[in-house]
Order: sequence, then structure tokens, then C-alpha cells
Amino acid sequence: MTVTTRESIAARILAGELLFILNGHLIRVPQQWLSAHPGGALTILHFVGRDATDEVEAYHPKHVLEKMRAFSQGPVELSADGWVPLLPPICTGWIRKLSPDGSLHWHKEATPEYSENGSSSQVLLVKKLDAPHTSGPSLASIQPPPTTLSLKTQSQHSAAYKQLHKRIFAAGLYQTRYISGYGPEVARYIFFSLCSYFLYQRHLFFLSAVFLGVLWHQVVFICHDLGHVGVTHSWHRDRLIAIFLADFVGGVSIGWWVDNHNVHHVVTNHPSHDPDIQHLPFFAITPAFFKSLYSSYYKRELTFDRFSRAVITAQHRLLYVIMSLARFNLYRLSYRHLWITRDDTGRARGGRWAWWLEVSALVGFLFWYGRVLHGCGSWQTGLMYLLVSNVVPSPLHVQIVLSHYSRSTTDFGPFESFPHRQLRTTTDVICHPYAEFLHGGLHLQVTHHLFPRLPRHNLKEASYLVKEFAREQGLEYAEFGFFEGNGEVLDTLRGVANQLRGVADSEIHEAMNAKTD
Repeated sequence: MTVTTRESIAARILAGELLFILNGHLIRVPQQWLSAHPGGALTILHFVGRDATDEVEAYHPKHVLEKMRAFSQGPVELSADGWVPLLPPICTGWIRKLSPDGSLHWHKEATPEYSENGSSSQVLLVKKLDAPHTSGPSLASIQPPPTTLSLKTQSQHSAAYKQLHKRIFAAGLYQTRYISGYGPEVARYIFFSLCSYFLYQRHLFFLSAVFLGVLWHQVVFICHDLGHVGVTHSWHRDRLIAIFLADFVGGVSIGWWVDNHNVHHVVTNHPSHDPDIQHLPFFAITPAFFKSLYSSYYKRELTFDRFSRAVITAQHRLLYVIMSLARFNLYRLSYRHLWITRDDTGRARGGRWAWWLEVSALVGFLFWYGRVLHGCGSWQTGLMYLLVSNVVPSPLHVQIVLSHYSRSTTDFGPFESFPHRQLRTTTDVICHPYAEFLHGGLHLQVTHHLFPRLPRHNLKEASYLVKEFAREQGLEYAEFGFFEGNGEVLDTLRGVANQLRGVADSEIHEAMNAKTD
């Protein structure tokens, strides 16, 4: 069988083909699959020209991996340390768009900014370009910048991770614990629901709102599992359950969350690409956001304006205040996502039925929740119920930021292995076994990021194997206590705020000197 060279693959990528490497073989993704991929288009685009073996095997079950063989173009040319990666065009702002005549052409949506440090592989997107571009990416633009990482070492990490994954399978950790795992959780959901209902019937509206908020807080955890197809391991069954719990019970679109979360997993903590850290004007966990970065996920510039400056300088003081109201932003993002995807008919993720079912479920949520608020008797009591029920789940948002906000946001480029990237950008939260249900698996994010489809109730057992793997590979397995983790996040936010104040003072000083001159 003919071996495809790196030069040939680079030329085909420049011609618009979607190619990545899987177990030493070239996989060609049909253009029509880009919009149909259940994991979203961006999760493919970020691996064009790269070896995606570890990521693909982590995110897909065996029957899907077997289907991928049909798209193999044969073996590729490998170095002694494996595939030498190319830089995906999306990393430098290039995407393919439809022309009026139906053909595809290259479009540059942003300008790349390379690190001033010649040894760094950092590439950020800093400016949206509105002017049309007739050319496309060049051979030079898809060559990765220099890296300080050893390709040999990264290859060793990857090989060791594959062995770890085999151990996880052999230990039976992909088997869902329905009775001992989800049984107690379902009992808790029913208990919180009944408490909220009976307290409401007795006009104890404040306590009713508290229990509804606790229910929403807890239900999110199983919705997270369902979004990863980690409960029944059937996309359709998990999505149906998730739409009921997330959309109808909680009022948040599971489709939006999955779309957002899948991207977060493959480009964790990248300032230009990970939507989970793109929270201007309220938070900036790296000074890179001072540059008004372009978001490849939101397709817009993250403008760093005067309001952003004012908020960011006090972000460490405002963290818990803003987080207390964060659930309202989830509603906004949910409705925005469903509006944007209203014409998305080609999805393998359920086609139109999933979209319509989500819309119907959200309408149902607005109906029953609206009736609850109206039944409070007065607008003041209704407002209280609205605020309490939505503020009570706010610890969830704090739990989410603990996993990543204090971790590295450096971009090491396509040379970095999957396990190295996930361990570098993620941390665990140490908690007492009796408090684990309050964290709902979010305290074991390192293992979850390495094995996202792993059933949540098996994460703890798997984490022992991951810690052993990290020690053997000389990698950091970060974990903090809950309060220590909060301190780490606040230190990160405070550090960025102090840097911003330093920049502002420097600008004022320069302006005064210029005026004096």
C-alpha cells in the first residue's frame, strides 16, 4: 500500500481537504460530515494535519472507531517519534466558507499573532478580518512554530496513555453502575422535587425555591454524563434523557452545552479557542485577553473595552457575586444556540427531532416555571422565588472554574500530546467521600478529561491508575482542597487584575510624558 508523505498531506490540506492521522493511517473526512459530526465541526477542524489518535479513541466508542476505517487513505510517513504535525488552518484564522455558487473557498476570519519569544509555539487570534480574501493558507502558515517540547517525550507520553486506556477497559470501568451509582442520585432528585413541591403547596416559597435550586444543582451532573454519552452509552437514549432533565426540568439547552463542552475538551484553556475561559467583560484568566482576542468558537472579537477594564481590575472581588447570577447567562446562551442552529438539518445528532424536542422542552419549562412564579401570589414573592431558585445552584459555577482557571493557558501547539495537555490544564478537588455527591464528579476532572466517556461513578477508581501513570511519566497530577482551590483561582484573577493595573499606570505615565514633551 502506498505511503502518503507529509508534503502530500500538506498540499491536500491547502486544497481544502479535511485530513487527520489515526493509528498511523490517513483519515479523510468528507466535507458534508463536517456539519453532521455529532461532536461538532470545530472538534474536527482543530485536528486537521495532526495525529488525533488519542483524542479520537477517548471520545468515540469502539463501533464508531470501526466505522472510521472506511475513510482510511492508507498509511502515512512517520518519523522515529511518530507523525510530525502540521498546524490546522483554523489556528491561524483560516476556514472554508460557501460561495454564492455553492462552492467552497478559503476565508480568513482572524489574524494570527505569534509569540515574540522565538522558542514559543503560542499562536493567538487577535483581529477579525471583514475584507474578503481570495487566497488561502500557505505551506508556511501550516508549519507549526518552534516548540520547547521534545517530540520523543511527547510520543512516549502518548504510548503510555494508550496502555493506560487499555488498563481502564480491562478493569471494566466503562461499565455504568446503574444501581449503586445512579440509584442514590435518582432518589435524591425525587426527594428534592417532592420537598420543593410540598413546601410550595404550604406557601413556604423561600424554602421551596431553595430545594428547587438544589435539584437544579444536582441534575446538572447527570446531564454532564449524558452529554458525554456516558450513561446508557447510546447517543439517542442519553440525549432523550438529557433533554428531559436539562431542557424541561432545568431550562438549559443540552445541545448548547454539548456543542460548547466538546470544544472545551479538545482545546482546553486556549485563550482563542476554548469558550469555557472566554468570559469577557467579566473575567480574564490571562493577560492575553487584553489584546481583544478573536474567538473561533463565538466567531467574534472578545472586545477588551473600558467596561472590561473596570470589571477585570476587580474580578477577584467580584467572582462570587458574578457566579451567583451565572445561571441567567446559561439561559441566554441556550436560546442563542437554538436560534443559530434553527436551519441545521443535516446533523447526525438527531437531525431535526432533537432540535424540535429541545425547543418543545424549553417551552414546557417556561410554562411550568412561569406558573410557579405566578402562583407565588405577588410580584415581590415571585421575584424572590426567581432569584433564590437561580442563585442556590451557583456553587456549581464555582466548582467548574476550580478545574481550570488556575491552570496553564499557554499554547504548546500541535506537538503537545493529549495526556500532557490535559494534565497541564486541569486540576482535581480533594473532598471527603461523604461530600462527593455535592461535587458530582467535577472533583475528578483530570481523569474525566483523559477519559471523557468514562461513567462518573468509576472516575475515582480510574484516578488511581491515572496518578500512577502521571508519576511514571514525570507529569504533574494537580489536586487541591476546595478552599485551597478557591484560593488558587482568586490568586490567578488577582494576578491578572494587578497586571492590568500596571498596564494602565504605564499608559497614564506615557501619556503624561508625551503631554509634557
